[in-house]
Amino acid sequence: MFCFIINPQANRGKAAKIAAKIKEILEKKGVLHAFYYTSRPGEGTEIAKKLSEEGQKKIVAVGGDGTVHEVFNGIDPENVQFGIIPCGSGNDFAATAKIPGDPEKAVELLLEGKAVPTDYMVCDGVKGLNIIGTGIDVDILKRCRRSKILKGKAQYLISLIVSLIKFRFYSFRLPENGETVRKEALIACIGNGKRFGGGIRMCPEAEIDDGSLDFVVAGKMKKIRIPFAFVKLMQGKILGQDFISFRRTENVHVEFDSPVTIQIDGELYDGIDFDVSVVKGGAMIFRPQA
Repeated sequence: MFCFIINPQANRGKAAKIAAKIKEILEKKGVLHAFYYTSRPGEGTEIAKKLSEEGQKKIVAVGGDGTVHEVFNGIDPENVQFGIIPCGSGNDFAATAKIPGDPEKAVELLLEGKAVPTDYMVCDGVKGLNIIGTGIDVDILKRCRRSKILKGKAQYLISLIVSLIKFRFYSFRLPENGETVRKEALIACIGNGKRFGGGIRMCPEAEIDDGSLDFVVAGKMKKIRIPFAFVKLMQGKILGQDFISFRRTENVHVEFDSPVTIQIDGELYDGIDFDVSVVKGGAMIFRPQA
């Protein structure tokens, strides 16, 4: 049986309409299914955890990146096949995983395809599928949360521009080659997926099944160079710039001079350490096979 956990508010209510279409498809095909709707933040995790503990083997998140993050953190990845019907404003992980944006094709993938081994991350006990970071990305997300007018990519881009103007660089310590190196940065992030913010390719070379993570740090630069950095980021050409440090790793631990908020798949966390490791092939996710 497929268990669908749906955030009906995702993408201004679009997810609720898509859920109705999914139900119609499943009923026509005679597929055994159950629908569960969330009504508040965190409920997706609670529902997924209960279903996983009850022995349900196929659990599907219907919504955006936030819904995917919640549901994934509730399942037992070793025993559950995880599906995604992307219908948020960004759908960044789904895009990296090449899961169709068309709901009918996404359902077809669930019914006709197979769950494929996929890497995921763990940050101080919290699971992540896409990108974990802190710095200007957190500042942007906080501005997005406060915005009452713009939504989706436009909201993210405007928040990004404002943050670039006002942002103060983060100071942190990082182990490198057996030594502790001090850095100041605009952003420090580690990617399993390639993009965030509805298509901004911060980790353009990351792969979700290579057993490693891409650690990208945008270092301190003169304010006059920030527009140039912004253009390169939007072009997906951020790697190779002289203000970027990049390496592939299986784990990373960053120590900040003062407490920071960490974003995991676009969700904000306080009071946790930036201590990230990869779980190689640890999740079985319905996605196209390479």
